[in-house]
Amino acid sequence: MKSILASITLIGLAVTTLQAEKIVIKGSDTLGAKLVPQLAEQFRADNPGVSFEIAAEGSATGIAAVIDGTADIGMSSRNISKEEISKARLNGRDVYETCIGYDGIAVIVNENNPLSELSARQVERIFTGDVSDWSALRGNPGIISIYTRNTSSGTYSSFKELAMKKRDYASSSQKMAGNEQIAAEVAKNPLGIGYVGLAYAETPGVKVIKINGVLPSEDAIRALKYPYSRPLYLYTGSKAEGITAKFLDFSLSELGQKSVTKVHFIALDANSPKVSVPVKLIDEAKKSTEPLPAK
Repeated sequence: MKSILASITLIGLAVTTLQAEKIVIKGSDTLGAKLVPQLAEQFRADNPGVSFEIAAEGSATGIAAVIDGTADIGMSSRNISKEEISKARLNGRDVYETCIGYDGIAVIVNENNPLSELSARQVERIFTGDVSDWSALRGNPGIISIYTRNTSSGTYSSFKELAMKKRDYASSSQKMAGNEQIAAEVAKNPLGIGYVGLAYAETPGVKVIKINGVLPSEDAIRALKYPYSRPLYLYTGSKAEGITAKFLDFSLSELGQKSVTKVHFIALDANSPKVSVPVKLIDEAKKSTEPLPAK
């Protein structure tokens, strides 16, 4: 009888352990608003005992969370910085990086804006404040309203590097919490301009502007013809194990990559490495997954 009770107790403990498995994911709004929740939902279909805690508050928060151990996975729409790598090492963390797809940062204006194209130079001048009125760009007269992400966002820093030659944003720019908020503000403001991930480029009331005559299509991003293109990363504070490793593998699988495409990002192609790479092996040399260069 005691043997039977002991067996039942062990089975109960095993079931409780399985049900208690949780993956904590923090970071990028670009990844966390749509893609990662969808991946999590699909993953749970075959792993019903797993739960997820997802907080999308910016790439910097995700990387910081894996460094201090408060998240299993950090979502980021930018490369980890040298300063963050140094902090991770001081904390005894061996950070790993997994590229799960690519994104193009779309420049959007209100659907009633008569302009349909800007040069890369004009975009730089708008977002740095060198140009403050649409009339200077042959648009309808009016003070330009600039909407950007907040400073913890990977999109904020990526756009600054890709589009603004690392110059500061205009002091008049308005910082938004996420892509959805930027798209919503531009949609209701005829003088508005902002930037969003491709998943938000089809928001009603906005239109995507051509940059140097090119729209951020999949073909243009893959051919390196669109200037504002970037990889999307999942970081871990060490080599992933157990259920976390299983989730990363799922994100790189055929089914996971279909989700990347479904939310309007660019899936990895057949030649892309589908592995997690230790950051210490790539921070001292040219990274194979660094942002796609503009031609």
